[in-house]
Amino acid sequence: MATGTPHRVYEFGAFRLDEKERVLLRDGRPVPLMPKAFETLLALVEQPGRAINKGELMQRVWPGVFVEENNLAQNISILRKALGDAPDGVKLIETLPRRGYRLNANVTQSWEPPLERVVIEHIRSSVVIEEEEEQTVVAPRPRRNALVVVLATVAIASAVLLAIVRYRPAPRAAAATPPRNLAILPFRNLKPDAQTDFLGLSLADSIITSLGSVRALIVRPSSYIEKYRHPDADAQAAARELNVDTILTGSFLKDGDDLRITAQLIDVGSSEILWRDTLDVKYDKLLTVQDRVTQQIIQGLRLTISPAETERLKLDPPHNQIAYENFLRGRYLISTNDQQTAIRMLEESVALDPQYALAWAYLGKAYSVTALQYFGGRAFNDKARAAYDRALALNPAQPETHILLANFLTENNRVEEAVPILKRVLEANPNHPFAHWQLSYAYRYAGVLDESIAEGERALRLYPHMTGQLFNSYLYAGRYERFIESLPSRDDAYIVFYRGLGHYYLKDLERAAAFFDRAYELDPTPAVTRIGRAFRLGIAGRNREGLEVLKPVDAEIEKGGASDGEISYKVAQAFATLGDHASALRLLRRSIEQGFFCSPYFTSDPLLKSLNAEAAFAELMAQARRRHQAFTNGLGLPVATVP
Repeated sequence: MATGTPHRVYEFGAFRLDEKERVLLRDGRPVPLMPKAFETLLALVEQPGRAINKGELMQRVWPGVFVEENNLAQNISILRKALGDAPDGVKLIETLPRRGYRLNANVTQSWEPPLERVVIEHIRSSVVIEEEEEQTVVAPRPRRNALVVVLATVAIASAVLLAIVRYRPAPRAAAATPPRNLAILPFRNLKPDAQTDFLGLSLADSIITSLGSVRALIVRPSSYIEKYRHPDADAQAAARELNVDTILTGSFLKDGDDLRITAQLIDVGSSEILWRDTLDVKYDKLLTVQDRVTQQIIQGLRLTISPAETERLKLDPPHNQIAYENFLRGRYLISTNDQQTAIRMLEESVALDPQYALAWAYLGKAYSVTALQYFGGRAFNDKARAAYDRALALNPAQPETHILLANFLTENNRVEEAVPILKRVLEANPNHPFAHWQLSYAYRYAGVLDESIAEGERALRLYPHMTGQLFNSYLYAGRYERFIESLPSRDDAYIVFYRGLGHYYLKDLERAAAFFDRAYELDPTPAVTRIGRAFRLGIAGRNREGLEVLKPVDAEIEKGGASDGEISYKVAQAFATLGDHASALRLLRRSIEQGFFCSPYFTSDPLLKSLNAEAAFAELMAQARRRHQAFTNGLGLPVATVP
């Protein structure tokens, strides 16, 4: 019979949360949660309907420890995945911009006697709940064996890479074997420790980077597997989300001077384990192990891949543990539009490890985004180019650097240089989805819309969950419904603005206004959300107020000396719709001079219709068409007909 003090139990919807036993049940079945995620949920459940600010939540979950806000965001993401939405579609955990989070649920509280210990042990045995987990503390103190751990990563990555590449499915008669789609999930730390937890993601990242140049594989990029680093990540669910037929999972255990790595390669369709191995590494023998494994890889790869691919597989490892952690965090933060923190992390990374090429490349990306979308000016543009040059000097064979550089050139009036770079990358890496995606982007700037759509769709076939550059080519080709369908589902300011723009083109002004309002509410800082605000005021007949919103954006473009031509074009559209033709024509000229010369779109764009009678407009259209023709002639492509 159970004995002890009664304790609180919370129930909401299909869920039952036992405070004392640290267990969450859905319809009587356990839901796996890590301790910090559970603590975050408990804080929300205790105060349903109340907006709890981020600082209060972080102090509750990490008392007395300084952690980055991203840790709380990751916990919220884990909880949303575990809980789903309410039956009526309402999000159970609501984000309140610049404030915090709120639980939208009716919660009942009761006091119940403790369960029999055997029942608790049965529940706990069916979920994975670790007693310790990683805490991301700013600037953790380095240990003497940091370099040794990184070298372990490289050695192990090499061993796993050898096994993956050596694996070959049985040949099929009279049919070519298509490339395998492979995802490599972060390795799970069986003995969580803040000093070694980074190894799980960095090990996966090392293998992904190495395999990026192998034609026989289509490997999901590192930026898309970080979300699966948590112990409760479901490998099969990850495989479905990433749309792969093969997945690599693994774990590691550090015990004193020993490190044991276990990995397995799984065929998703059949659930068959294609390969499994365990590697034991002694820290004091790492350099010897690395040399031996590297030679084995080179010999093995020559039997299965071309000499050129073998050469490109030479690793470009980081040499400092903290630098690598900062690199991973900085690269992730770029995708969340937190460019300021991303720059700080990446600058710290290259300061600690100035020889790591990829850190320089992504620092260039963060500088470039700041220069163009947040009006950082020419100074940030110059920093971006210097960072790309440094990355190429350190490792001229890294395809990722060339792809990022091509994006930079496209946005800086040098699309004619960007396209050959991307074509060379694709000659060596024909299955690289981001290279196809960036080629689609470059073609869009030049107005080669059919080819842009073809390259974008090719990228999406290789990786259907791609959410990098927006697929604006559909919009520019007049395929407005398809454009809206192609937008990612995430609720951030950038995406929501484009959702509003799509409905604005469809003349669904009520929905367009709602999306423009939502984008501005989420983040009023970027140029696009302020452009959306101007459109919104125009919908309401408040043109003068809309023009006042645009004037600071216009001034920032003029002052900064560096801006994306596509952004300048959108400012021109807003000026045109609000009736300021002089400003619209000036911004349109600036857009073309900045390298956005999509003349087929310009001449058919309904948002510029009010400019058709202006002589200056005809002159600008001729200017854009001349460059468009020169571009298409240089590539041997047909010139698009003007509607």
